[in-house]
Amino acid sequence: MNIYVGNLNYDLQESDLQQVFSEYGEVESVKIIKDRDTGRGKGFGFVIMPNDEEGEAAIKALDGFKVMDRMLRVNEARPQRQ
Repeated sequence: MNIYVGNLNYDLQESDLQQVFSEYGEVESVKIIKDRDTGRGKGFGFVIMPNDEEGEAAIKALDGFKVMDRMLRVNEARPQRQ
């Protein structure tokens, strides 16, 4: 399951986000989208969890959860538009 995570603190690292999600199951990958010029996070990213049930549990538990003084917005990622 591909999960969108928004409203991230700009200083949050991928390893921090992986740790938060790993409490709900196996995390295959974490990608925080960064500005190509500055290298700073853009405030959102994606987490892939191979087990859909664990992914659903993470979404329910973490949507609105506070990490580094920011309330996360978490939901299933929509397919990228062409």
